[in-house]
Amino acid sequence: MNKQTETVLSYHNRTKHSLERYAKGPESIDWEDQPDQFRRFSGCEIVTLPKPGAELEPLFADLDKPETIPARPLNLTNAGLLLELAFGLSAWKQYGPSRWALRCNPSSGNLHPTEAYLISPRDSFIKSGVYHYVSHDHSLEQRCRFEGILPDSDILIGLSSIHWREAWKYGERAYRYCQHDLGHALGALRYAAAILGWSVELLAEWSDDDIAKLLGLDRDDFKKLEHESPDIICRINTRSETMPLDTKALLKAAQSGDWFGKADSLRAYHMYQWPIIDEVSIAASKPQTEEPEWQAARRPPRMAAETAPGSPRHFLHPWRSEVSQSVGSRCDQHLIKSSCTKTATEIIRQRRSAQQFDGKMSPMPQTDFYRMLAAVLPTTAAFELWRWPPKIHLFIFVHRVEGLVPGIYALPRDHDALAKLQAATLADFDWQKMSEALPLYHLYSGDCRQIAKTLSCHQPIASDSAFSLGMVAEFGETIEAAPWQYRRLFWECGLIGQVLYLEAEAAGVRGTGIGCYFDDSVHEILGIKGEQFQSLYHFTVGKPLEDKRLETLPAYGHLVWAT
Repeated sequence: MNKQTETVLSYHNRTKHSLERYAKGPESIDWEDQPDQFRRFSGCEIVTLPKPGAELEPLFADLDKPETIPARPLNLTNAGLLLELAFGLSAWKQYGPSRWALRCNPSSGNLHPTEAYLISPRDSFIKSGVYHYVSHDHSLEQRCRFEGILPDSDILIGLSSIHWREAWKYGERAYRYCQHDLGHALGALRYAAAILGWSVELLAEWSDDDIAKLLGLDRDDFKKLEHESPDIICRINTRSETMPLDTKALLKAAQSGDWFGKADSLRAYHMYQWPIIDEVSIAASKPQTEEPEWQAARRPPRMAAETAPGSPRHFLHPWRSEVSQSVGSRCDQHLIKSSCTKTATEIIRQRRSAQQFDGKMSPMPQTDFYRMLAAVLPTTAAFELWRWPPKIHLFIFVHRVEGLVPGIYALPRDHDALAKLQAATLADFDWQKMSEALPLYHLYSGDCRQIAKTLSCHQPIASDSAFSLGMVAEFGETIEAAPWQYRRLFWECGLIGQVLYLEAEAAGVRGTGIGCYFDDSVHEILGIKGEQFQSLYHFTVGKPLEDKRLETLPAYGHLVWAT
């Protein structure tokens, strides 16, 4: 085991919560001294995006078949819609003198460590260069202007994380939450792109160093302790025929371009410092890699010819040429249709994180429950962007679902993991297959509400819901193979969580992610020992109770657009 892997494993074990103690965090929090949620760079040219809030025609149910959604032209209006629906504001909440923003992409503690950048390789609807997105103002700050002419290409989206924003509240465990948020952001970007008839391609080969060079994160433009860590570059494919991206030319353009601006201070006082986050961030940094052209197990009818090997769009959707059985009984979403009749833009903008649930709710219809589980399988359109075999599997505490006995269930997201999961968990689990449409297995019958609540740091949202779940990763071998994949496991969890958020809204209920849980107590309940499998994220879905003391205000009512 190399030193980087040892550092990552040491961090993971050190930041586990337990019934006896929580991971190290701040001893006190000054709520009036929160880090600024909105990063700005002084000294940049500002590009004001067209007014947000447009409703587009596609229904949420249409996103099951994105090939049926016509591609909208790439222009400033549609690029602005992409950024708004992925990372923009969805509303403001106010209670007395306190006022806070909500966004389309969720975040642990509403702290939002994720920053988004738009890269335009050529002069088209916007000058070529690197732009930072300011969600509060729905505007772009031009950080870099490219010199020369680059090959024709679609836009790119770059994502980074300000770890300190999250550590201000959560201390050492914050690095995990930043990775969750990155996964949620990828999911939000995928849904936003699909509404526009576009697709997202993860440029997973890139090293963190190259991402930093492109986004200007390696420059001395940031306050001490408030730097951004590079995460991922995404290509937004907006046309049926796109030229291959010239990565070397793009990096050269960034290095030789004209850079502008300095990051403003996030204003909060750095009372506590968490050097272990910097240590694990360095240990989990990603080098340049060769990534498999792997996709989830289906070949959509939309592009049978276009996506064949050797075709111009093969790189865009590199599906396997034959249907894989990697998730057992094949389950495409068209077999479990969404009953939602709302537009996709409405669902995205209404998404919230539930704060409390109605513990006396009527049982969730089984069709809605099955639909949500089907939506998180790697065979679905929501995971088109994910280039690797699934490593995250669900263990579900069912409390109130029509036609299902309360108890513990499992959803292996890869058939090859089934035998390993069975061997790693309690021998008393019966692993009874529940559906021909889903790889859903019954393990244990019994009222698990108190267990779920206790495991999730004694939070009632895990027991008052219709169901809660733990996302269990194929952990040990993955981290030993490459320590930087630690981050990717959490990204996959966040991506699953984003799907569950929107599917819950579509079913008329609400979800919320749970980052606080007692790690090894979860493993003990399931019978998991050692590091082969680890629980990395929890989630819960139920009927929300609204806090009527809170006033809801429009997302961009604080801004004025020229008519």
